[in-house]
Amino acid sequence: MSDSLRASVVFRKALNQYGADPQVFMVMEEMSELQKELCKNHRGADNVSSIAEEIADVEIMLEQMKILFAVGPLVEEVKAAKIRRLADRLAGRPESEQKEATHGTHRKPL
Repeated sequence: MSDSLRASVVFRKALNQYGADPQVFMVMEEMSELQKELCKNHRGADNVSSIAEEIADVEIMLEQMKILFAVGPLVEEVKAAKIRRLADRLAGRPESEQKEATHGTHRKPL
């Protein structure tokens, strides 16, 4: 069994064991803890390992949310579009050209 498949099994078990509502609140708690560590770092704390730990916690919970809401493929599609838009902005491409380039797709540009 691959690591990603094993992780998916664990995430599904967590959702089944703890329930959807508690896991939704847990993702909010984990995001709050990451926010707190980022604020500490901004104020000068040497807490990179704590930031890494909180990012891992948030990513684990986000994977559970993708399963819970059955949005994994949609998240990947939206993420790809947002990365393309960012790349266009960084390249100095005008917003109007970005919209024209995506006009033929089934989704609106993000």
